[in-house]
Amino acid sequence: MVTQTEIDDIAKLADISIHKEELDTFTSQFNAILDYFDLLDAVDAGPGGETAEYNVFREDEVEPSLPQEDVLALPGNCEDGFVRAPRVM
Repeated sequence: MVTQTEIDDIAKLADISIHKEELDTFTSQFNAILDYFDLLDAVDAGPGGETAEYNVFREDEVEPSLPQEDVLALPGNCEDGFVRAPRVM
């Protein structure tokens, strides 16, 4: 259970202004979120659960790409084989 004092401290750390009238609402909402995490922790993941490992990435496949001249023709502002971008300062 999170208290109003802890919510006030969290708000200060996050640089968020919470009015005293809003503390009750934020405290109950924060506690509801934490209760939901407790519910998720109690769910049985089944056999293997969180210890099962698998590769979610696809295998790399080499494919032909556009020639450099065609790519550099698209932006129009190129110099020495590179795309010239505007200054960001």
